[in-house]
Amino acid sequence: MPTKLARFTKQVVTLTQKAVVGNAKPAVQRGNGGYADWVIVSIHALKTYLNLPYRRLLDVLHEMPRIGRILGLKRTQLPDFTTVCARMQRLKMPLWRTFLRLSAELHDTGKIQAIDATGMDRIAASQHYAKRTNYTFRAVKTTALIDCSTGAILDIHCSMTQPHDTQIAWQLLTRNLDKLDILTADKGYDWELLRHKLRSEGVKPVIKHREFGWHGVANNVLLDDTTYHQRSNIEATFFALRRKYGEIVRARTWFGQFRELVLKCAVRNVELALSASNS
Repeated sequence: MPTKLARFTKQVVTLTQKAVVGNAKPAVQRGNGGYADWVIVSIHALKTYLNLPYRRLLDVLHEMPRIGRILGLKRTQLPDFTTVCARMQRLKMPLWRTFLRLSAELHDTGKIQAIDATGMDRIAASQHYAKRTNYTFRAVKTTALIDCSTGAILDIHCSMTQPHDTQIAWQLLTRNLDKLDILTADKGYDWELLRHKLRSEGVKPVIKHREFGWHGVANNVLLDDTTYHQRSNIEATFFALRRKYGEIVRARTWFGQFRELVLKCAVRNVELALSASNS
């Protein structure tokens, strides 16, 4: 029986080949073509899944010919770690987002979804480096939309500033209205216009009201507690992301950090799907 690592790699290769626009190219191309995009994304997914540095990951792959065959690479064809690092920066964000969307489609989503935000710390930098590169932010504000029944991450939004949750919510939700049925959220998303927009799209909002007066208190009493408390699933998802795939993002550029976070979410979706298929 194939190992979980082999099954994970096969699933990732299938999804990344689908994520590439047009027909997936061969793993290695002669001339200036180099490695296909789906190979680079798959290797990054393996790095995230195994939680290994680039150099050590390529060393491990040298000793794992079976995984290399799934990637379509011979031992002598494995890329240098510098190639893997550089190509991640050049691959456009839509490819990574498509990979995340396809990984979410591995799950049969339920009726309740949740949205919330957290701060993902970046790797610590010296004061000299931060001053030289004008690097002042310490965390990436990450807003996630999850399915409460499966724990699958449907989409994320990343920001280097600290915009209010209500400013991010509609932008994120608009991309996923077809996946929403009942949306739960805490008081940070208390915006009547957001509720109105969701209802107009056929989505039931279960969003806590801020209790500035009797009106907010009364509305909170009317909320379905059983549905609202499904929101705690997103806290468990953030905890699992940090524990399994690391508490910090290591890319030095902001767009590299966005890609790293999207990749972590996609890898978690694939791993959850594999676990569900074994149960």
